[in-house]
Amino acid sequence: MQPIRDWPVTARASITGVFTDIDDTLTVDGRVGAEAFDAMERLRDAGLFVVPVTGRPAGWCDMIARTWPVDAVVGENGALAFHYDVGARRMRRLYVDDAATRAANMKRLMAVRDDVLAQIRGAAVSVDQPYRETDLAIDFAEDVEPLDDAAVERIVSIFETHGATARISSIHVNGWFGDYNKLSMTIRMMTEIFGVDLERDKERYIFVGDSPNDTPMFDYFPNAVGVANLSELADRCPALPAWITVSPRTAGFVEVADAVLSAR
Repeated sequence: MQPIRDWPVTARASITGVFTDIDDTLTVDGRVGAEAFDAMERLRDAGLFVVPVTGRPAGWCDMIARTWPVDAVVGENGALAFHYDVGARRMRRLYVDDAATRAANMKRLMAVRDDVLAQIRGAAVSVDQPYRETDLAIDFAEDVEPLDDAAVERIVSIFETHGATARISSIHVNGWFGDYNKLSMTIRMMTEIFGVDLERDKERYIFVGDSPNDTPMFDYFPNAVGVANLSELADRCPALPAWITVSPRTAGFVEVADAVLSAR
């Protein structure tokens, strides 16, 4: 990872869209501050495309798509994408699985939940679980005392024993049944909703993130950026972004927005 100050102006000037994680990328202590909203608003006012790509639940994503200064949102680690058409007053929703499959998989995940809670002292089901449609989120650092790395890896192992995919964020272990991730739904959403060939144009888009479940996005986008706190979890990431900010979390995202906008 190279310092963001070394990112060439010509590369920054060509950026037309920003994908971003939410937790510990836009947030500080779980809150999205005015600086983050201002940065997103400035990017959109300059004509850039802005899309959060998050592990957060479908219920939150509906609200984000309707009320934040964004063009769409990818949620539950790639299980879904929502785009609100303001003119038509219509929400367009993409899902990897149909409703029956989602319901069946959620029942299977309850067995995973029971095993995790029985085996991992201090773990808890995330408080946002009631708003999820596709995955199970186990809290290891948001509303519980942070668990050590060994406990987090044991949570991942329990998911995998049940045949589920598990990914680690800065606060949760998210698990689901199916072969998808943040990147696969981002590519699909851009094609089906916005008519963008992301494979052709990926040098014109960036992703900003901070944790292991962002790895597919870091690996795909040549100009991906990590906020400074990514360094705390870098050893868990199979791939890292090209650039890293000086500041962590919200201030790091603002650095990215300023770097892009100053080059235009």
